[in-house]
Amino acid sequence: MDTDARLEQAILDLLASRAADATICPSDAARAVGDAGWRDLMEPARQAARRLVDRGSVVITQAGEVVDPATAKGPIRIRRA
Repeated sequence: MDTDARLEQAILDLLASRAADATICPSDAARAVGDAGWRDLMEPARQAARRLVDRGSVVITQAGEVVDPATAKGPIRIRRA
């Protein structure tokens, strides 16, 4: 499985293990996939979240509000759709 697919799966797995309304940070998925090199996976993790938004699996939030991933700047959280 390539890194992009692993990041997408990590996001889904992490969310599945939490309450339905819980959120995760892209860094949680990056850490799950990248071990010591997780910082290099931060942008790929954000991209993985965007792909999952496009599929309707998750939403991206900022300050608790759903935002458009194309225009979101700064820290984001990921939640099940």
